[in-house]
Amino acid sequence: MPSDDRDRLELALGEQVNALLSATRALTERSAARFHEGLQPAAFHIARWLYAFGPAKPSVIADAVGMDRSSTSTLIGRMRSLGLVAGSPDPDDRRGVIVGLTEAGTVRVAAALADRGAELHDRTRDWTTDDLSQLVTLLGRLTGGHASGGE
Repeated sequence: MPSDDRDRLELALGEQVNALLSATRALTERSAARFHEGLQPAAFHIARWLYAFGPAKPSVIADAVGMDRSSTSTLIGRMRSLGLVAGSPDPDDRRGVIVGLTEAGTVRVAAALADRGAELHDRTRDWTTDDLSQLVTLLGRLTGGHASGGE
């Protein structure tokens, strides 16, 4: 392939990746508002992580979601006051605490994630299974992952 064609394709790829990132950011903000309109979107990241991985120490949560410990602690405190998370003593260190979603928090995360899934389904409704498989595979290659795309 001539260099000019590849250059144009790489530029187009960059534009599409930027569009994907912008759309993802907007979807995340809508999901965060669906989770709880009174919280910063970062709280949804914490809740989503807890939903996926279960209760953990605040320091583990902070590291996992890429936030500083002070901000994480503040958000966890706000989420606790809203009844979305609860703390329990760390069985390995009674001075520490383990934070997990409450039933209300779990219900809210599940609803926000269901909305995200519905939006993605709407965007890909007319795609073939092969199209979806190819996208998963190519995105996996692009991000350095090992997505199989169902192959």
